[in-house]
Amino acid sequence: MALQLIQRLPLLGQVGIQRYPPIGSVSSFTKLLTTSSASRPLCVACLCTSSGHCSRGQGCRKLQSDFRIRRLTTITREPSFVASSSVGLHGDSIPQFRLTQLHRPTAAEEQAFQQRLGSCSTSRQVFKVLRSLEIMSDTMAAAALHRVADLEREGNSLKDPSVLEKDTMRALCFQLEQDSGRLTNPGLVSALLACTRLFLDPWSTLMVRLVSESQERLDRGQMSVGQLCTLGQAMLAIEGPGCIVLEQVMEEIQKQAPAQWSIEDLIAVYKLLQSGLGQNVKYRDLLNAMHNHALTLTSYMDPGAVSVLLSALVILNQTQAMPLVISLCKQAVRHVSYFTDEELTLVLGALMHFGHSDHYFVKAMERYVPTVAFTSHPEMVTKVMQFFSRRNILSPAVFDAVAESFVYRADDYNTSQVARQIMAFGKLGYLPPNAVEVFRKVENILHTRFSHFQPRTILNLLHSCILVERFPVNFLSNVFSSYFLQQLQEQGTGLDPFVLAQLTQLYMTVKLECPFYEGPKLHPNYCIKSFHMSGRSLETPVDPHLYNTVRTGLVDLLGARSYFGSKVLTPYCYTLGNIRHHCCFYLVYFQKASCFFSDADVEMKLSEDGYVLPARHVDDVYKRVALCIDGPKRFTTNVSQLLGKEAIKQRHLRLLGYEVVQIPYYEFEKLRDKVSVVEYLHHKIFPHTYRLSW
Repeated sequence: MALQLIQRLPLLGQVGIQRYPPIGSVSSFTKLLTTSSASRPLCVACLCTSSGHCSRGQGCRKLQSDFRIRRLTTITREPSFVASSSVGLHGDSIPQFRLTQLHRPTAAEEQAFQQRLGSCSTSRQVFKVLRSLEIMSDTMAAAALHRVADLEREGNSLKDPSVLEKDTMRALCFQLEQDSGRLTNPGLVSALLACTRLFLDPWSTLMVRLVSESQERLDRGQMSVGQLCTLGQAMLAIEGPGCIVLEQVMEEIQKQAPAQWSIEDLIAVYKLLQSGLGQNVKYRDLLNAMHNHALTLTSYMDPGAVSVLLSALVILNQTQAMPLVISLCKQAVRHVSYFTDEELTLVLGALMHFGHSDHYFVKAMERYVPTVAFTSHPEMVTKVMQFFSRRNILSPAVFDAVAESFVYRADDYNTSQVARQIMAFGKLGYLPPNAVEVFRKVENILHTRFSHFQPRTILNLLHSCILVERFPVNFLSNVFSSYFLQQLQEQGTGLDPFVLAQLTQLYMTVKLECPFYEGPKLHPNYCIKSFHMSGRSLETPVDPHLYNTVRTGLVDLLGARSYFGSKVLTPYCYTLGNIRHHCCFYLVYFQKASCFFSDADVEMKLSEDGYVLPARHVDDVYKRVALCIDGPKRFTTNVSQLLGKEAIKQRHLRLLGYEVVQIPYYEFEKLRDKVSVVEYLHHKIFPHTYRLSW
């Protein structure tokens, strides 16, 4: 065994692990990481003994450890078990375990054991289950280690590192160390992966023996696809993506035919690739073959497989696999009520990432969410709201249920969850029946936890409130302060145009709709002159085809193109037209009155007698008419309701003195000929006048 290990040393010598940060203080970590005395250096042969005593008698080379990157550490141990070294000889340890190969537990016994492990909520309970057994299989032993890892892992460390010093853990690891050569393939690779999840030192005797044994069996080609993936995950944790053993694992996987894989094997390979290997172009053909095979298996996938596969496609950014995404979404419809909160969160995140929604999936969510809104994990409820918001789907059943739960549960939500749920209401412009209670709750949270919010989160939350006519005047003095604006500038992308647009519209709303507000003003340096911008915008661009059709109809109605302006820049940032002399006029207005500009689609001017004036006419304008040509993208997708940002635009145009005439696409599309178009426009713009034919 020592000779075999020496032969493997060049491979193991590449270890440079960054997954093992210090646990606790440096002093305590030093004791865990290095247990040998400076006067007793260690030789390579020591790696193959449980006691760790040098057998050469002449001393050996001592390898140092770095607390930031764990490298080869000394393996000489004190009698007690420590996290970074292998288990010592415990002839008198109690309890003692025997890993049987001849008379393995039945499948029913192993399943019962797994269920008992799953019911454990602490490591102590896991140890109690283990002590109740005298004989177990190696897979059962590995499962116990995994369960301890599930309960103790917190980020990149263990919540309680002393759990590794418990007698039960020491005895179990000792038995795995002694029987490493007799472990089954599934037990071997699973135990190795469990050790990495428990952050055991990769240069401990236990880890070295498990790695060495795994390498030998890999060389002999004795592992199945699932076992190769488990080994790959373990080596990825130990050495990172550049590991030679990991490359050998991937070579073995590529030799297999994906069309012959089971669902379990397929999912295992996806999970391995998403861990950091999938970005490599040399695995592109493998991924495409896997996508094709997965398409034939989606109808057989359970909830866990659907969620894991969708999550993997997101991480791997497989935008070319849309047929697979659509097929998985159809399968997800069957599992909506069976997903765990975590699984459903992954599914919703994937559908948002790929921009896909299914009518039947939405209906299933509308039936399911109201039944669990009060009991589900806050992140799942928040992700539901994000999904409906991102897809512009207004579901009163879902939104009302979430609004009711928000009133009772919001104190337990983190600041991001509070903001994201309210942002969904704002984006779709929807007020639930209990809106008073909801926004009173929001106000209470802001009063008690304002300093806990990130600046960008606060801005998103307050901006969402004004979209549904809820005005956060009590908090604007904080938002318009130089301190807050400085914080906002330092966060993320800083004061990008969209952030400036939000600040401008927030201040503009207060000036127009809250005349009693006398707090701080937004400094002109943070104001923009138009909400119409590329990329993210507070205005939805007009639909070109619909606009051209309406424009033609207006020419037929008014007799000439000169009687209306298109894409005019109006006060307070909303676009109605692109007439340059208006821009100059309003620029002076902006400078003198500290007001803003905005866009509208079409503007008409009327005299006091009701005559239509030429668009360039400036004097004797008695009334201005703003035509909002609202295409499908300005509405929610399932019902004809304006989005929040479009509703606030029309509201503000009315406050500015415009007569707003809405031309919605769903009315205009019903018109079949030129005559009906002209009659429709006349009725909308001049409902009380008789039209003479030209």
